[in-house]
Amino acid sequence: MIDFWTPAAESRTGQVVAEWVWGWALSRSTPDPVTEPDGYRIDVGLPGHQVRYVLLDPSSVRPRAADLTEPGTWLKVCGSPEQVRPGLSSGWTIGAPEYLMSTELRTHPPITPPDPYTVELRSIGDLHDAVVRTAGGGCAAKGRVAVRGRAAVIDMVKTDPAHRRRGLGSVVMSELSRAASARGAVRAVLVATGAGLALYQKLGWTVESPITAAHLAA
Repeated sequence: MIDFWTPAAESRTGQVVAEWVWGWALSRSTPDPVTEPDGYRIDVGLPGHQVRYVLLDPSSVRPRAADLTEPGTWLKVCGSPEQVRPGLSSGWTIGAPEYLMSTELRTHPPITPPDPYTVELRSIGDLHDAVVRTAGGGCAAKGRVAVRGRAAVIDMVKTDPAHRRRGLGSVVMSELSRAASARGAVRAVLVATGAGLALYQKLGWTVESPITAAHLAA
């Protein structure tokens, strides 16, 4: 029986989690998140990723996981792997450490990509996609920002391995941040992998909480 909950409005981390959850759902075109006693549920509905539970505290992992058996069920927990692992059975696979991060959006000049790259921004409603293209028109780097009210969630940032170490990730982040700010967002949120952590810290982002992902495989 789940009886633990820290309401999102009661803590800084809880507020950032709420912004991330709702923005992520918007970015991935899922149904709206559902508030649960221990956090949030998102019905993703994809092969291998049927449902996602976002838990605000590691103490709720054991009671939540005890009721979950369907393959393709994911947990995203505000806590380290060491805090999360004791609450899970052997059927769960724990992912590499991730990091919930945020930054205050400010107006900055755009970062121009180095030659021969170009950058373009495409917007549909509250979704904005930045793409850095090669001279031949291929995608060298990309990312998306979903704007919901005064918060923006940056998602799916990726640089092709053949085009790394050329500052293209910073170009994408600059374009997305400027797009979000222009549409009224004052804060941006994301979940970074270990590989992206250094870039975001260099750009002024702050770690709000470690995030541990776990899932039930088929």
